[in-house]
Amino acid sequence: MGQRYESQPYEVLQSMDDLEIRFYPPAMMAKTKANTGNPFSTLFRYISGGNQNNEKIEMTTPVYMYPEGDTSAMEFVLPKKYMEQDAPAPSGNNVRIYESKPGYFAAVRYGGYSNASKVKIHTDRLMGEVQKHNLKAISKPVVLSYDSPYKVMNRRNEILVEINYTPAER
Repeated sequence: MGQRYESQPYEVLQSMDDLEIRFYPPAMMAKTKANTGNPFSTLFRYISGGNQNNEKIEMTTPVYMYPEGDTSAMEFVLPKKYMEQDAPAPSGNNVRIYESKPGYFAAVRYGGYSNASKVKIHTDRLMGEVQKHNLKAISKPVVLSYDSPYKVMNRRNEILVEINYTPAER
């Protein structure tokens, strides 16, 4: 049986075809950019105790990946407990800790190992669904990965884009 990780919470507000509309509450995030070396290794070092408290931080899902300027960025979601207590400060200046803003997002899911070709196919699929349902994207798409590289079967990946969305009265 595989290891279970805490996952960033969200609420599915609507499902349309293979598109989900989700609300994400704020979360504490650790971010780095590729121009600081291997972004995964940089963030993994931070959660493995490479921080000012020498504190080990539980791995969570998903991992966010997206282009930023002429480089690429990666973010880890920190465990929920860091919404109530301070996350350990990074040891270097290559990791930034911040609280994400709450928001509404459109998402599509796909399986298997992700690569540039799959990201393009599913980003195009997401943006096509956004347009088809008359939604307005207000951010660039991001790739979310939920599984360790060692997991082979039933891998979960998503493409997410923030949208301008007003939920219906419940």
